[in-house]
Amino acid sequence: MKKQFKANQRQEKTTKISARETVDLGPEQQSPLFSLRYMNKDYSLSQCTKDEKAAFADTLYKLSQLTWSQINASGRHGSGYEKIAKSSIRVAIPSHLKDDVNFIAFRFCGMAPMVGYRDGAVLYIIWLDRDFTLYPH
Repeated sequence: MKKQFKANQRQEKTTKISARETVDLGPEQQSPLFSLRYMNKDYSLSQCTKDEKAAFADTLYKLSQLTWSQINASGRHGSGYEKIAKSSIRVAIPSHLKDDVNFIAFRFCGMAPMVGYRDGAVLYIIWLDRDFTLYPH
């Protein structure tokens, strides 16, 4: 007869990192967190094909396995990114952003970039430029 355990009596074999330990790390030693809070509706997931959505999810997963320090050390054609001048953006920029914000672009589907800005460990993704109309390429 198998021994049964109630769910609240089960012992976990994995080690968990508390939120406090994560906060103690500087942003460069943390993995990126992703936010779609300010995503532009004309450059959003709803405009993407099924394959582009899958590629987007894959890209977020791959980036989440690295720290910002590792991402910064990657070439722009690998897991790295390139900086995009604010003046190059051809659509309205969210009004909450300050003038000194630095936009960065990661490739998410082939050459198509996802563009946003970083604040600490968080990458706010604003645009998915699947048709290459957001800025001059």
